[in-house]
Amino acid sequence: MERIRVLVIDDSALIRSVVSELLASDPQLEVVGTAVDPLDARDKIKQLNPDVLTLDIEMPRMDGITFLRNLMRLRPMPVVMLSTLTTQGADITLEALEIGAIDFIAKPKTDQNTGLDRFRDVIIEKVKTAAGSGAQLQRVKARRLNRSGSERLEVKGAIASNRLIALGASTGGTEALRDVLVSLPEQMPPIVVTQHIPASFSDRFARRLDKVCVLQVCEAQDQQRLQAGHVYIAPGDRHLKIIQDKHGYFCQHDSGPEVNRHKPSVDVMYDSLLQLDPSHVVAALLTGMGNDGANGMKRLRDAGAMTIAQDEHSSLVWGMPGSAVKLGAAKEVLPLEQVATHLLRSCQR
Repeated sequence: MERIRVLVIDDSALIRSVVSELLASDPQLEVVGTAVDPLDARDKIKQLNPDVLTLDIEMPRMDGITFLRNLMRLRPMPVVMLSTLTTQGADITLEALEIGAIDFIAKPKTDQNTGLDRFRDVIIEKVKTAAGSGAQLQRVKARRLNRSGSERLEVKGAIASNRLIALGASTGGTEALRDVLVSLPEQMPPIVVTQHIPASFSDRFARRLDKVCVLQVCEAQDQQRLQAGHVYIAPGDRHLKIIQDKHGYFCQHDSGPEVNRHKPSVDVMYDSLLQLDPSHVVAALLTGMGNDGANGMKRLRDAGAMTIAQDEHSSLVWGMPGSAVKLGAAKEVLPLEQVATHLLRSCQR
């Protein structure tokens, strides 16, 4: 079996060394070279023909975003961004995902061995996943170019006031969620979202969505009441549960342990919905690595909820929705461009 060829791009010699060493510890990966900045990387890509790049966002001579934009135009290939967990880092990383990066990971703290072990496992998994998504990258990129032509859906008939929509996503999800939410009209019932994202990113992600949607998008607050026409994004370091009382639905944060290696976890959100009337729940699972949400969706479907999984062709990574399909958890399996229409239809009386 051919090994996955990786080029590591970072202006820090220490980070280049650490990332290269950790990636090379996996027998399926081969670090074919390193580059100190995008101009150096441009030459190394031609010489070494890597399958995947790891790319630092902030570098001298040319920033990572400018380089990524040029790369996606001239030679699209899988890229995993190395990000800083700051507000500025969050905005730049989300822009990188918009441009075409497959995924991102927070830069490692090189003085903590325990943190490095976790970083090693995660970056290896993300690089392997990125390598396997090359063909999908072309399709997703083409869909994003056509995004400007998408129209907002019109409401025909009354929306059931007791409905609740729950969306789960991971790798590729920030853009998939955007594509779904921008198409939805302001009359939608409450929408809750669990996207695998760091704590410092979730508020910025919500703000970016709020700028492009007619729906009002915010980071979900503990005990916050759900309202029609609003979208609530799970905070990046808490599970999001939905509780119902005589006044309606409200958010509840849960600081318990990771589930399926994630916090927030889609399964935790879906399982909280089992306490509601299942005929009022519409759950959709979009692109993402792993299987978080699949078991929870199966329990929701068995209880009588409407369940939707994004299809393989339109998913950047068909891990989570694919796992749901294999379990028989999805009542409908749809391309991304049909998800918004189906959500709206499921909420009309």
